Amino acid sequence: MAEFTTGEAVALELPIARIPSRAGAFLLDLLMQLTLAFCLFYAGLLGLAFAGADSAWFAVLGVVTMVTVLVGYPVCSETLTRGRSLGKMAFGLRVVRADAGPTDFRHALTRGLTGAIVDFWMLGAFGSVAVVTALCSREGRRVGDVLAGTVVVHTRQTLPRPALAATPPWLAGWAAQVDPSGMSDELSGAARQYLTRLRTLTPAAQHQLGARLAEAMCAAVRCQVPAGYPPYHVIGAILARRQQLSLR
Repeated sequence: MAEFTTGEAVALELPIARIPSRAGAFLLDLLMQLTLAFCLFYAGLLGLAFAGADSAWFAVLGVVTMVTVLVGYPVCSETLTRGRSLGKMAFGLRVVRADAGPTDFRHALTRGLTGAIVDFWMLGAFGSVAVVTALCSREGRRVGDVLAGTVVVHTRQTLPRPALAATPPWLAGWAAQVDPSGMSDELSGAARQYLTRLRTLTPAAQHQLGARLAEAMCAAVRCQVPAGYPPYHVIGAILARRQQLSLR
């Protein structure tokens, strides 16, 4: 398990996919790629032979088939399924961003190109680079994951629901007027960490840390700290407002 912090400062623990499951998914994807390569190349050969093309076209066919299979297959499959190739589907895996969000074409393209060039084929010594880098990474990330900012996780296990901040009813009206768009992810993460550790802090530490955080958060959202309320009420109200807007 590894902890991820989402853009709305929600902490999630997701089960990381390790080498055995990823290797199984890779081998199944490799089988699909070989099948695709055979079909494309055989169809191309028939077309070129029927057209009476010269030998240069056969070389072009080989390059096009290789690029389509090694890069096009993983990029298209992970883009269309939001991080799940056929092999990953079979083994219950998914590629997610480092903040546990869904991936897009940019992430799939980075992973696909790096996989073909560095991790597996051209410079990867048939996957040796991917295995070594995954073993050296706490999240099991290969070079493509590092460059794309992604992690491969299991999706078949039941994931815990994230604990969300709640707005105190007496601050609901005030919080509704707050615009948290100017607050950084680092400040939101610090606020969430403070709230989750609140019961372990002494009353003095609760007040001192909370007062500093409340002032920093109110400065970020351009409002005054409401008087007469404990700092953790103010922090929870702003954080809940940020989560509410980010989930729309």
